[in-house]
Amino acid sequence: MNIVDPQSKLSYEFEHFFELSPDLLCIAGFDGYFRRINPAVSKLLGYTIKELLSKPISDFVHVDDKMITKASREVVLNNAPLMNFENRYVKKDGEIVWLSWTSIPAPYDQVVYAIAKDVTIKKKLEEERNQHLENLTLINKELKQLSFTTSHNLRSPVNNLISVFGLLDYTKIRDPEIKEYIEILKMTTQNLSEVLDNSIDRLIQKDRLPATTETLMISISLNSVLVSIKSLIEVSNAKLAADFSAFDEILFNRAYLDSIFLNLITNSIKYAQPGTTPVISIATAKTSGIKQLIVTDNGIGFDMEKVKDKIFGFNQKFHNHKDSKGIGLYLVYNHIIDLKGSIDVISGINEGTKFIISFKE
Repeated sequence: MNIVDPQSKLSYEFEHFFELSPDLLCIAGFDGYFRRINPAVSKLLGYTIKELLSKPISDFVHVDDKMITKASREVVLNNAPLMNFENRYVKKDGEIVWLSWTSIPAPYDQVVYAIAKDVTIKKKLEEERNQHLENLTLINKELKQLSFTTSHNLRSPVNNLISVFGLLDYTKIRDPEIKEYIEILKMTTQNLSEVLDNSIDRLIQKDRLPATTETLMISISLNSVLVSIKSLIEVSNAKLAADFSAFDEILFNRAYLDSIFLNLITNSIKYAQPGTTPVISIATAKTSGIKQLIVTDNGIGFDMEKVKDKIFGFNQKFHNHKDSKGIGLYLVYNHIIDLKGSIDVISGINEGTKFIISFKE
């Protein structure tokens, strides 16, 4: 009768488990070298067992993970187990793999028992997922930007139409059918204005994609905006002067430049001093080689001590104007900052306002 030594059987089963386990099983010394590894380690990393035992473990760790790996090792050496620690190893062929470690120290023997799982596929799936989320986020930001800018910038042309109806002398219109059509158009325009106002009220702070740029003629952009608000300018008797002798070309986003002109000019008219004709000056200048656009008005201005940290904030209102939404300067600021420019404000109560826009070269 053969008697099987239980200890020998246990040792055999351990060896069998150690050799056949698909997970990476390691015994590492406190000196930072592998003492023993199973074949799965060699198979995954592509090194021979001899190569893996002859070099410090840190030699196989990805360079960007060496510091965090060293810190985690110090935790284990202080007799604390390490659970689900992830780092990257570099295979012999240069390929990078992600490993998730669970390590238990044995201070008496000056070794660490560790098990690792190859989580490279999981990491790649996470990276793909994050990339998809990032793309969706960018698309969402672009849609927010489009909705926000469109809703706000349409208000000026719509208000321009309302001003036109205010200029009409209905007593001179003899045809009742034409009168009826005009009333329908007037009502429709007013309804559209209300819809746009409500849309702006519902829109909250937006995120944006980097804007595309092209070489633009500043004078052409200004003229395009002036045509769209012609009636508003006529009703307000606003006087505009433009001087682009310093330069007329700029690398910028077309929609952004139009929006900047639209908002700054309509604000200058909106916030004119009562009983005073709005006077608006628009000019280009070069300061220390930096291209600048300077827009100046003679309006009611700002108390800069009170508003200097808020003037470009979202939904910030500094005057009790019925048409104020607190969005125009927010848009102007973000258009400029988006393209790495800057904007400064010089103003005082009833002293007008000067906006100095510095473009990135």
